Amino acid sequence: MGRRPGTPAPAPTPPPGADPRREIALLPVASVLLCAGAGSTPGPGGASGIRSWVGFPRGGFGRESRCGSRQMPAPREAQQVLVRRLDDGTELRGRIVETEAYLGPEDEAAHSRGGRQTPRNRGMFMKPGTLYVYLIYGMYFCMNVSSRGDGACVLLRALEPLGGLEAMRQLRSTLRKGATGRALKDRELCNGPSKLCQALAIDKSFDQRDLATDEAVWLEQGPRESAVVAAARVGIGHAGEWAHKPLRFYVQGSPWVSVVDRAAERTAQA
Repeated sequence: MGRRPGTPAPAPTPPPGADPRREIALLPVASVLLCAGAGSTPGPGGASGIRSWVGFPRGGFGRESRCGSRQMPAPREAQQVLVRRLDDGTELRGRIVETEAYLGPEDEAAHSRGGRQTPRNRGMFMKPGTLYVYLIYGMYFCMNVSSRGDGACVLLRALEPLGGLEAMRQLRSTLRKGATGRALKDRELCNGPSKLCQALAIDKSFDQRDLATDEAVWLEQGPRESAVVAAARVGIGHAGEWAHKPLRFYVQGSPWVSVVDRAAERTAQA
């Protein structure tokens, strides 16, 4: 299969087993979401700059711009489309519209806070582009992608479904707890971290898989976006001052986002 028009040339020696459709660079999951409108994010003790992003096993970032104290992909370059191939060959696609950054040991909300490494969070310390999937409440899964910086990752919070919606609907109806039989609306399929895992049939078996080479899940380059909101992360009230840092990023106006922060949107427009 040839390279898609307009995509960068593949690296000279791609990893064994790499899908030809991923000859484009494995661009950051949050390339636009982690930088546009976010600026510098101070941390405790004077730490600054957003350093949580997914790297690029091959091909590089392309254009770069400064974001905080680190080199980041240029804002508004492109969003990413997450693709999941089921066992029967069905491909499910969703454009990433909401993420949360977890910056590593200094981040009190991160599973790696204090540099803690366990068998459960090992994926956070593996090479960029490695999945970190964990169980919450004993029944739901959340999917993260490891990023540059030990113990740093990006949580995928919401997708805009693009393909395979009926399969997603069936999976959500089968897996969701306390199902009432009501048919789910399109915007309800992937508007939350556990919902998107259900819709894509992502479970603990995907933990520590490599997005650059895996045959069942990968990233593709998606359309460009303009307005991105930086807001506080969700459900981390235990994390002290880190609970208020603007490390959640979402596409403004997207009906697929899990939680809208009107105050953050007003701040961004000021």
